[in-house]
Amino acid sequence: MKLSSKAENILAQINNKTKLGDLRKIAKEIQKDHELAMELWSTKRFLLRQLAILIMDNKLLSQDLINTLDKDAQTHSLDERNQLTDWLMANQLTKDKKTITLIQSWEDSPSTLQRRIFWYYQGRLRWMGQTPPPNNEELLSKIENQIEKEEPEVQWAMNFVAGWIGVYDKKYRNRCVALGEKTGLYKGKKVSKGCTPEYLPEFITIESNKRNL
Repeated sequence: MKLSSKAENILAQINNKTKLGDLRKIAKEIQKDHELAMELWSTKRFLLRQLAILIMDNKLLSQDLINTLDKDAQTHSLDERNQLTDWLMANQLTKDKKTITLIQSWEDSPSTLQRRIFWYYQGRLRWMGQTPPPNNEELLSKIENQIEKEEPEVQWAMNFVAGWIGVYDKKYRNRCVALGEKTGLYKGKKVSKGCTPEYLPEFITIESNKRNL
C-alpha cells in the first residue's frame, strides 16, 4: 500500500540505530493514531511495528484484528515476534477491560502467541506485587500438567507464572521449586548482569529473599 506523507516522514526517522526510547518519544508526539499505526504495521518492519503498537487505539483492537496482527507477527524471528507480542500486551491489551477479557479467553487458543499472552498476563498480575488472584492452585496444576508439552514461547510464560506464585505464595513454593527441578527449564542458562536466572529453584530463592518473603 502507498504510505501517507505522515507515515513516510516517520519512516525517514527510523533506522537500525533507533532505540526503544526513541520510539517512545515519537509515539508521545503522535499520541493515538490508529490509522497511522496500521500504515506503519503494513511496512512489515520490526521497529515500525513496535511504534505502531504504541499508537494504536486499544478500543479498536477486536479479536479479528488481533488475529491479523498475530498472523503478521509470525513472519518475524522468534525473538522479534515474542517482543511484538509482549509489547502489544503491555502497551495496549492490558489497558482496556474489553481486551483484558479477550486475554482471559486465550488459555486454550489455537494461537501460540495468544496462549503466551494469557500466561504472561497471569504472571504480571502476580509480579506487580498486588494481592494475587485466588486461582494459584488451579493455574499451578495446569502448568504442572501442560508445561512440558507446550511450545517454547508458552513454556517461558508458564514458567514465569510458576516463578511468581512460588515467590509470593509460600504454600506453593515447594511445588514450584519441584516443578523447576523436574522440567529443568532454563537450568544453567546465562543471564545478563543484574537479571535473575529463570530456572525456578534459583529464581524463587533469589526473588523471595529480595522481598524477605
